Amino acid sequence: MIYYGYYSHIDGMFLFGITRFLYQRRVVMILETGIMIENAITYVKQIFAADSSGHDYHHTIRVYRLAVEIAKQENADMQIVQLAALLHDVDDAKLSPETYASKRNAANFMKGNGVDNEIIETVCKIIEEVSFAGNDSVVPSTIEGKCVQDADRLDAIGAIGIARAFAYGGSKGRKIYDPEIKPLVNMSKKEYQQNQNSTSINHFYEKLLLLKDMMNTDTAKKKAWHRQSIMESYLEEFMAEWEGER
Repeated sequence: MIYYGYYSHIDGMFLFGITRFLYQRRVVMILETGIMIENAITYVKQIFAADSSGHDYHHTIRVYRLAVEIAKQENADMQIVQLAALLHDVDDAKLSPETYASKRNAANFMKGNGVDNEIIETVCKIIEEVSFAGNDSVVPSTIEGKCVQDADRLDAIGAIGIARAFAYGGSKGRKIYDPEIKPLVNMSKKEYQQNQNSTSINHFYEKLLLLKDMMNTDTAKKKAWHRQSIMESYLEEFMAEWEGER
């Protein structure tokens, strides 16, 4: 009995040691992730400090918060969602065309913060898949990508979406509205990207009003209904005022 008890005591100490090590390692990982996310927030704040196109730092933070909220409901990998949400615009084709193909900005940031290569590849793929591309838009291949895409699209609609549409149009020198310029529908990715002779109001019909039915997760779909109604009410009022009916 003494012999057995001796080994039970040793086993207990060993298990306690392993448990303590794993706990400490988890604490370290949580702290490291927190520092990395803070670094990412600082990084995007620097990159988008002067942006006035609606793709500014505050857009990134709103997408980040929405993506985290959705990810909690979808049991997605939080670290991947956080990184992809914060970095989703740093290599955007509209904002950084020279790094769009390579995703150099996102990849270099993650490498500099010690992120594993597998996670870097996953995040860069999400960034590649997230953007709207007309009829060539893709459904992300992972739940993490779906969370980030939904968050980005939610920030493109509703009251915020209305404000961003006119901010972007103004940054590109677009007219607010011109009845002679008709919206283009069913565009390919190339056609959408090359559609420079549009108006801010047309942008609602060419993209924004389509996004509600393109949401991936139940959480985003519920939020999208309300935001859609805000845009529809706004457009109805805009047209009535344009025609002098109100």
